[in-house]
Amino acid sequence: MNHIKTKDEWLQRINNENVIALFTADWCPDCQVIKPDLPDIEAAFPSYTFIVVNRDELLEIAQDYGVMGIPSFLAFHQGEEAGRFVSKDRKTKEEIIAFLKDLPN
Repeated sequence: MNHIKTKDEWLQRINNENVIALFTADWCPDCQVIKPDLPDIEAAFPSYTFIVVNRDELLEIAQDYGVMGIPSFLAFHQGEEAGRFVSKDRKTKEEIIAFLKDLPN
């Protein structure tokens, strides 16, 4: 997973690639629970580039997209938002996969 460091990098990625953005933070226990499953999830969906957005470091992006609860996922396909799995609740591997299966390829 690629870690986004700037808003410009964010815009470049979402406008030019099919992206799954994981909003997270180092202090978030629910984010740490899903971390071991992320490589398998990423490998199962090769048509998307997976990126990580640290909500604390890039709060402006999180606010722009209404992401306050973490972990949360936003999908972008051909420059447009294609789906979101956004809440403050813990997410399971199965829930994340179900969300991703419903996205366009």
